[in-house]
Amino acid sequence: MRYLVTGTTGYIGGRLAPRLLGHGPEADLVPDPATGPVHVRCLVRDPDKLADVPWAPDAEIVRGDLLDPDSVREACRDIDVVYFLVHSLSDSDFAATDRRAALILGEAAREAGVQRIVYLGGLHPDGDPADLSAHLASRVEVGETLMRSGVPTVVLQAAVILGSGSASFEMLRHLTERLPLMVTPRWVHNRIQPIAVRDVLRYLIRAAEIPGRPNRTFDIGGPEILTYVEMMQRYAAVAGLSRRRVVPVPLLTPSLSAHWVNIVTPVPRSIAAPLIESLVHEVVCSEQDILSFVPDPPEGRIGYDRAVRLALSRITDGEVETRWSGATVQNVPSDPLPSDPEWAGGSVYLDERERDCDAAPEQLWTVVKGIGGERGWYSFPLAWSVRGWMDRAVGGVGLTRGRRDPDDLHTGDALDWWRVERLVEPGAGPDGAGLLRLRAEMKVPGRAWLEMTVRPRDGGSTYHQRAVFIPHGLPGFLYWWAVAPFHGIVFGGMVRNITRTAERAGDGEAARREPARRRPWHRAAGSRPRRRPGRAA
Repeated sequence: MRYLVTGTTGYIGGRLAPRLLGHGPEADLVPDPATGPVHVRCLVRDPDKLADVPWAPDAEIVRGDLLDPDSVREACRDIDVVYFLVHSLSDSDFAATDRRAALILGEAAREAGVQRIVYLGGLHPDGDPADLSAHLASRVEVGETLMRSGVPTVVLQAAVILGSGSASFEMLRHLTERLPLMVTPRWVHNRIQPIAVRDVLRYLIRAAEIPGRPNRTFDIGGPEILTYVEMMQRYAAVAGLSRRRVVPVPLLTPSLSAHWVNIVTPVPRSIAAPLIESLVHEVVCSEQDILSFVPDPPEGRIGYDRAVRLALSRITDGEVETRWSGATVQNVPSDPLPSDPEWAGGSVYLDERERDCDAAPEQLWTVVKGIGGERGWYSFPLAWSVRGWMDRAVGGVGLTRGRRDPDDLHTGDALDWWRVERLVEPGAGPDGAGLLRLRAEMKVPGRAWLEMTVRPRDGGSTYHQRAVFIPHGLPGFLYWWAVAPFHGIVFGGMVRNITRTAERAGDGEAARREPARRRPWHRAAGSRPRRRPGRAA
C-alpha cells in the first residue's frame, strides 16, 4: 500500500503518518499486514518542519501545496490511498480555501488512479447545511466535493477530539482548571459525543482497508454522550479538582465566548471561534455503520475519563506528540529570514549582543533549547507578559501557547509567540555552532526574528544573540523606535541570565530544571508548574 498523507505538520496528520509506518507502541494502530509493504509519502509546504521527527527517515517527504495543481498531481502519482487532513481553521476565507484544495486534490487523485480518499470532517446534525455554522458547513462541503471527485471517498465525521495537544482538549482543560466558578452560555448544555484521538487514528487507518468502493460518510464517536458542562465536571474529577460551579447566562453569544476563551486559554480567538460555533449544535452520531467494517477492539472504545487520564499523563510526562499550535498561523509573516545580502537597499533593524560563558557548549545549548514556555525568557517577565496580553487583545497568539515539550524542540514547533524556523544542534554545522532561529507570529507591523547561537571556545563557549526586524511602512518604523528603549533591559538581560544559568548548572539536567525551580524571574507571567493528574492545583 502506498499512502499520501496531507497535513502531516498538523495535529492528526502528524500522528497518523508514523503509525502507518509502524512507529509507536499501539500494535492495533498498524495497517493490516495482509495489505503488503507500506510506503508513506507526506506532502508539506516546508519539508524542514519534518526534518527532526524520528519517523522522517522512513517516509518520503515531498514539497508541495494543496492549492498548487502541479505539485498535487505529482504527489498523487503511484498512490493507492490519499488522506485529506487539512483544515484552514484560522484563515479568514477558510471555506473558499478548503473548497479549492478539495477540488484540486480530487481531480489529481482521479487522474492518477488513486483507489480511495479518506477525509476527516466534522460531526454535525442532520438537516439543511445552511443552518450549520460556517465551520461545520465548510467541513460538509469538503466531504461532498471529495465524494463527487470520481474517487471512492470515506468521510469520517467526528466531534470533540480528546487528546494531549488538541485544540478542543486544551480549551476544555484550561477553562476547567482556571475557573472554579464559571459563567456559561447556553451551548454548554448541548449534547456532544467526544472521541479519543487514539480511536480517531484507528478509524483512519482501518478506513483505507474497508472492502469494496465505499463513497459515503461515517459518523465516529466515543462510547459516551455528554454535555460540555458534564465534560468539564468529569475533567475536574479526573484531575483531582473540586467540583466546578456553573452559572448559566443566556446572553453569552459564541462570539463573546470566543473572546473569553482567547483570554483564559492558550487557544487564540481565530481558532476558538469556529470550534465554539460547532458546539452550538448538538453533535451526536446519527448512525454507527462504521462498526460493521471497523469493530471495536476487545477492550472497547476509549471512554471519556480514560481519554482525559491518557492526555494528562502525556502532558505531565512531557510526551505530547503533536499539538494544535504545530500548524502555521494564518495572516502572520511566514517568509524565512532573508540572507544579509538581500537586505541591501532595504530597511532592517538589528539588536546584536554577545557574551563569553565559562560553561561547556553543551550546558549552554541545553539552556537555550529549553527557553520559553514555563521557563520564560530569562529577563523582565512583566514586559514579556504585557506584550503577550497586548497581542492577545488584538487577536494574536500571545505567550500562552507555550511549547509542545519542555526540553525538546523540532523545526516548525510553536514556542510562545514564536515559530522555530531553524534548529541546528551543536557540532552539526561547519563551525560546530548550535543555532536556534525563531520567527515571530505575533501581531507586528513588519517581520521579526530572534537568533541564538552557541559556539565553542577554549575554556567554555560564546553566546551570540541577534534580534532582526524588517519594518512594514511607517507603522513598522514607529513600532521599532517605541520598543527600542526597552531592548537593553529585555535583550541585555536575556544574554546575562542565559549565560549565568548555564554557568551555575552542574550538568545538563540541572540546566534544564534550574530556571523554573530556583530562579522565579525566569518565568513569564501566566506560566504555571505542571502537576500530575489526581492532585489538586
